[in-house]
Amino acid sequence: MKLRLSREGFTLIELLLVIGIIAILASIVIVAINPTKQMGDARNAQRRSDVNTILNAIYQYAIDNNGTMPGCLGEDPAVGGPICVKGSACADVTGGCNLDSLTTSYIVDLPKDPSGATGNDTNYAVAITSGRVTVSAPKAEQSQTISVTR
Repeated sequence: MKLRLSREGFTLIELLLVIGIIAILASIVIVAINPTKQMGDARNAQRRSDVNTILNAIYQYAIDNNGTMPGCLGEDPAVGGPICVKGSACADVTGGCNLDSLTTSYIVDLPKDPSGATGNDTNYAVAITSGRVTVSAPKAEQSQTISVTR
């Protein structure tokens, strides 16, 4: 009778080769997906939405109040600045514009920048130039400019 040696499993070289190939493919996929860029794009999309929401609320307020702008925008047409959080006195936001009057009927709450705005500053800004209202997101990522003027 002949004795057979059976060889089961993989050799160390075969396992290392497969692990190396999987690591190379995984690194290519991670570079192609670029999660940092994807997250930045998602936050910028939220900023665009927030800017439009704030601007729409300002104009709805103006329509309901015979053209009078809310908060600091109604005081002086050249005034603007960082938008403060609802209920704040803008004391800790230099040049802040309190748009608290929008939160009663036009917007549930003033949106905050998705990058983690803290304190009373929403990290959005509003200004009036030449009779047109501009709302912007100065903290936009990836060198993008997010600003809407009407």
